[in-house]
Amino acid sequence: MSDRPILPTDLTELGGQPSVRELPFSALDMAEARTLRARAARREVTERRRVTARLREALAEDGLLLHYQPQVQLKTGIVRGAEALIRLHHRRRGMILPNHFMPIAERSDIINDIGAWMLGAACREAAAWPSRLTVALELSARQLRSGRLAKTLIESLSKWNFPAERLEVELTESMLIDDNDESMFTLKALRGMGIRLALNNFGTGYASLSALKRLPLSTLRLDRSLVEYLGQDLSGSAIVHAAVEAGHALGCSVLAEGVDNAEQCRLLDEIGCDEGQGQFFAPPVTAQEFRAKLNIPDPK
Repeated sequence: MSDRPILPTDLTELGGQPSVRELPFSALDMAEARTLRARAARREVTERRRVTARLREALAEDGLLLHYQPQVQLKTGIVRGAEALIRLHHRRRGMILPNHFMPIAERSDIINDIGAWMLGAACREAAAWPSRLTVALELSARQLRSGRLAKTLIESLSKWNFPAERLEVELTESMLIDDNDESMFTLKALRGMGIRLALNNFGTGYASLSALKRLPLSTLRLDRSLVEYLGQDLSGSAIVHAAVEAGHALGCSVLAEGVDNAEQCRLLDEIGCDEGQGQFFAPPVTAQEFRAKLNIPDPK
C-alpha cells in the first residue's frame, strides 16, 4: 500500500466505515442543520403571531397613528401634499417604524384591516387641509388582491367627504410582476373614480416600460437609491435623467424620494424632476406638526 493518506472512499472499499470526523458533511451535520432550521421556523412563526396579536390590539385600542412627510414642487418650493406613513405606538419602546411590523402584517389578512384604518385616518385628516393639498399612502399587494379595496376606498371617501382627486395610492414595482386581470380592473376602477395612482421605487429594475404603459399612473416615485449618489458621477445623473424622461413620456409627474440635501434638490430640478420628498424638506411629522408648519387650523 502506498504512503498516501487514506480517504473515506478507501475505507469503504476496504470494508471499513468512515468516522463522522472524516466525512466532509456528515449525517450528524445535516441533522443539526435540520434542527436549526426547524427552530428558526418556530421562532419566526412565534414572532409573526406575537406581532399580529399586537397589531390587532393596536387597531382596537388606537395604538396606530399616521405621520406626514411633505411632498414639494421643486420649481416653486410649494408643498403639494404629503405622504401618510404609519407608526405603531408601543408602551415601552415608544414609536415603532413600519419596517419592523408591516412586512409581517403583509403576510396575513390583518393588512386589509390596517389598510382600511390608514385610508380612513388619512382621509379624515386631509379633509381639514386646503383643497390644493393631496395625501398619499402605500398600498400592499394583498390589499389589491383582496377584492375589498374599491369598497373600502369608497366608504372612506364618502364618510369624510374627501374628494377622490386628492387621494393618491402608491403601488410597488414588484406588484407589476404578479399583475392579473382582476388587479388591473381594480386599478382602472380606482383611476376612474379620480384617485391618483403612484408607482413607488421606480428605477429599481422590476418594471418594464411596456408594463407601465398598461397602468393608468399619475406619478412615478424615483427610488431613493437613484437620488443618493446623484451628482457624484456622470452615470448616476444620466440614469436619473433617463428615468425622469421616461416618466414624462408616460404622461406622469415624477417625484424623487430621499432628497436629503440642497445639491440633490438643485440637480433634480435641473434634470426636470417635478417634485421631491425627503429630510431636506422635512422629516415625517405628526398631523398636528404638519398643520402647524403650513399654518392650517386644527380641525374642530
